[in-house]
Amino acid sequence: MPRYFFNVRHRPGPAGLAVDTEGEDCADLGAARANALAQARGMIARERHTFIRDWMECAFEIGDEAGELVLTVPFHDTVPDEDPG
Repeated sequence: MPRYFFNVRHRPGPAGLAVDTEGEDCADLGAARANALAQARGMIARERHTFIRDWMECAFEIGDEAGELVLTVPFHDTVPDEDPG
């Protein structure tokens, strides 16, 4: 199973990236995205940080084992789009 690293972007620049050094095994990139959304929901609901003012401005920058960025998952994706109908 591939290993993905779930780095949290909380502000621009190098200091604004919390790096995941352990990573997690996921079946595929779709499973990694689902994992990121579940983690984001948990962080929004439970964690309070003085340095993060708005969780909806954050994103997971998911990297692969080679260190390449393979997917960005904005925390605002945790909120479903409203159905206009």
